[in-house]
Amino acid sequence: MAVFLLVAHGTAGDVLPFARVGAALAARGHDVTLVSHAPFARHAPYGFAAIDTEERYREQHAHTPEPLAVRHPDDLRRSYEARGLFDDLRREVELLAERHRPGETVLVGRHTSALSVLVAADLLGAPAVWVAVAPVQLMVAPVAATHARKGLAAGVDAVRAGLGLAPVADWAGFLRVPTLGLWPGWFDAAGMRSRAALTGFVCGDEDGETVELPGRPILVTGGTGQMPHPRYYEVALAAAGLVDHPVVVVSPERVGGFAWYRRLPFPSALPQCGAILHHGGIGTAVRALLSGTPQVILAHGADRPDVAQRLARHDLARWLPVGAWTPEAAADRLWAALTDTGYGARAAGFTEPTPAGPERAADRLEAMLA
Repeated sequence: MAVFLLVAHGTAGDVLPFARVGAALAARGHDVTLVSHAPFARHAPYGFAAIDTEERYREQHAHTPEPLAVRHPDDLRRSYEARGLFDDLRREVELLAERHRPGETVLVGRHTSALSVLVAADLLGAPAVWVAVAPVQLMVAPVAATHARKGLAAGVDAVRAGLGLAPVADWAGFLRVPTLGLWPGWFDAAGMRSRAALTGFVCGDEDGETVELPGRPILVTGGTGQMPHPRYYEVALAAAGLVDHPVVVVSPERVGGFAWYRRLPFPSALPQCGAILHHGGIGTAVRALLSGTPQVILAHGADRPDVAQRLARHDLARWLPVGAWTPEAAADRLWAALTDTGYGARAAGFTEPTPAGPERAADRLEAMLA
């Protein structure tokens, strides 16, 4: 069988979809390795290679800028240098080279960030594929390419030179590889269309845990990444306090005076909730959609406003851009969500009973060796 080497950086919302695709490939008998941050090792029992330690990941994660917050190529270069990411790039290429089997290997990387996949493809002569978790990764690709060419070229070329490779002569061509999009056609058509091969949604939270929540609460969360905005929890919890309804908060650190969980298994928790108020990360939004749980989104930064708008166009989410955030406006939308008796039926019209995204992604990746 083939070898599939998957490289993913970021938070759980970025990495765990890769782990699910890897599991689908491993179930078909392939030799699969997820190359990612140390805390995600348990999600890839089929094969894992750590690019850092848990301690370093926590330190780096606390200081990682939002991709769309990088305003100048020099900002990106300084971030890479300060965080040792050019050294990481070299180590990742070495990990890929160690596991490569000539003629049998496909290199798969998170769109834009997994430059090691492209360097390794040149070094090893293996096919490379980008995987985008959200459409915004493709929408900003031209800007990301410019930032990479102007900010990262010297560092990347130094890594390449150490491997016996020539400098990148054409950055646009270097970054242009086949791309999979982990979302369905209707979601793609609800905003700027992409040219990716679409697989359908791939959730990263499909574990077997169960939990019981009383009172069909409102679930408030800001996701697993950086806080979407300094005022997010202030506004979200104030809005929840205006609604006469049980509330649970899921966040890395305790906030507010409501029932709090560091984490919850969303597949079992969300169907028990009357509504969810969240930041707009695509992983949370898709899980709410699959669970038939009415959702309210306070969206700011990265892919979140785009995700919110695509869902809202099909009446699948209520949302507020950051300029309109007030507790009262968010509370109004929470009330509407709690009383939205038709949401489950609407959501069911846009989802598959058993999401087949990982299997379709596996089909596409297998075809790369044809």
